[in-house]
Amino acid sequence: MAKLRLGSGEHKKLFCDEFRNTFRTFEVRDIHWPRLDEATIARLRAMPFWDEAVKTERVAGARVRLMAEVERDPMLREVIAMQSYEEGRHAGILQSLLDHIGVQVRDDLSHKQRDAEWGFLRMGYGEVFDSFFAFGLFRLAGETGFFPPELMEIFDAFMDEEARHVIFFVNWAIYRNRNLKALKPWFGIRRALGISIQAAGRMRTALSMARGSGAGEDFVMQADAIDADVTFSRLARTCLEEYQRRFQKYDPRLARPRLVPKMVEYALRVMPSG
Repeated sequence: MAKLRLGSGEHKKLFCDEFRNTFRTFEVRDIHWPRLDEATIARLRAMPFWDEAVKTERVAGARVRLMAEVERDPMLREVIAMQSYEEGRHAGILQSLLDHIGVQVRDDLSHKQRDAEWGFLRMGYGEVFDSFFAFGLFRLAGETGFFPPELMEIFDAFMDEEARHVIFFVNWAIYRNRNLKALKPWFGIRRALGISIQAAGRMRTALSMARGSGAGEDFVMQADAIDADVTFSRLARTCLEEYQRRFQKYDPRLARPRLVPKMVEYALRVMPSG
């Protein structure tokens, strides 16, 4: 396989083609939710983060849509618009599930973002961090029986789309950084700030979990909502395994997120046993 120069036109075409070729066309109305028993419905209703989960997807959709509107490169604009559609569909899927189990959430986007690039960076690095934990929690939800197999099958595709978003975003950021010329230092500062904001929040969450004080407001980290016996060590190792597995299907020449796995691997090394 020929070596790929990151930031080149070939690189752009590859990460855009990878996104387009794995795009699935379906609507929320095409989903047929399974009949769930009362115990499962009660467990799902008791999850404390539905408002935050739906809001996160709605805000992501708004930020990606705004970025698509200002993107001048036709190839990038097309793919970013496709991602915007998927983010909106994710919010719709969650809302449809909540309607199915009888949970009401606030219908308030409360999002104002004038700087499209900064909003896209914030959202993108948020997905990089959140997807790492979401992949692991999703697997644990299946292993512990918290989610029945019928729901696991539906949301497995949801998780795959999140992986696609992360792959696209990471490679987009590299490509953009290497082609901005005079504005490259400014973009580099914004990237670093976006990463730092997300890293600081997730590190606080991880340390809170390690101390047994809960996951705060980071809904994807609330492992105790799935199983009170899930330790930080088990969650971290599961996340590392799932993160690797989810990205295996994509072209190995494309960049992958490295910071989050390295942070968690380091945390596992320095944490006291048990």
